[in-house]
Formats: sequence, C-alpha cells, structure tokens
Amino acid sequence: MSSLERPVLRFYGWSQPAASFGYFQRYREIEGLTLLRPLVRRPTGGGLVPHDADWTYSLAFPTNHPWYSFTAVESYRCVHEWLQSAFARLGIVTVLAPVARPSQSGACFAGYEQSDLLWERRKIAGAAQRRRRDGLLIQGSIQPPPLAIGREAWQAMMCKCPPFAQIEWEGFQLTEDLKARATRLALQKYSQANYNQRR
Repeated sequence: MSSLERPVLRFYGWSQPAASFGYFQRYREIEGLTLLRPLVRRPTGGGLVPHDADWTYSLAFPTNHPWYSFTAVESYRCVHEWLQSAFARLGIVTVLAPVARPSQSGACFAGYEQSDLLWERRKIAGAAQRRRRDGLLIQGSIQPPPLAIGREAWQAMMCKCPPFAQIEWEGFQLTEDLKARATRLALQKYSQANYNQRR
C-alpha cells in the first residue's frame, strides 16, 4: 500500500456530495440508507460515511514501519490520539470514546466505536483501516469540522504533533507513472459499478 517504504499522509476533499462505505458491506443494504450519490466502496472496512464538507485524510504505512505491527485496536487508538493532540493545540477539547455505542443502521457517524474522537459528546472523527501483506491503510473523516479552526491550520498541526513530531514531513509530488496508475485505477476499477456493487 505504500511502495515508497515510508509513511504517506494525504489530505483530500470531495468535488461533490457523495458517500463511501466499507469494503465488506453489501451495496444493496447501503443504497437504501442514504440519498447521496455516488456511493463509493472504500478499500478499508467500517460503515457508511457521508462526504461533503468533512475533512478527510488517509495514512499508508509500509511493512517496515512500527505501526504495521500494531493490532487493529492499537492503530485505531493511536490515530485518534494523534488527532486529539492536534485539536488540543488548536484549542479544541476532545475525548476518546471509552466504550462503543455502535449504530444499528450501519452509518458510521450515527454511533461510535471505542477510541473514536468525541467533541461536545458527539462523534467528530472516525476511521477505517485495512492491513494487507504490502502495508497498512487508514482512512479517516472529521465531521462536522470545528468552526473555530480552519482546515489548513488543522492539517499543519497534524504534521507537527505526536506521534510523528519526530518526522520531518516533506511535500510529495506524484511521478508521471504514479499519476497514470492512479488515473487508470480510478477509471477502470474504483468508479465502475461492477466494483462498487459487486456484493
């Protein structure tokens, strides 16, 4: 998942309202839960997540990184402790959910899991992950974003806070080969109905 042999942190947004759902969820069950379209199957697990004005990010770890050896519970907690630290430095007080109160609907933000990030008693941040032989992928969403801070300030603080304060993050420019591969995957796989609706 990270062929660069180093962690990759990517911040991204959505060009239109949409919803993503977990890799193992059934499309027929999901399509009745939201009117948002398109519905996009994530490569990670988790539930239905609406996307519009939320802040989204992904983390990819190669197999030689310590996070790859974490259990799913550990990596989930660590990523939200990281978010909590960044928010605290920006004046936003959050807590990690001590226990799970899952949603029965399959919608990710209707309930919360242990170690999800809560703000004013509501879930503000959740994530999904998938560990394979080639690395660990974590995808997360923050919603609703705190109005008191801006997205750019939050992104900058994420790069300054633990657990990666010891890493000097560098801007990354995609090579032409990677751009071509990403475009090919988007067009030929991830945007196709036979991928998103296959189960």
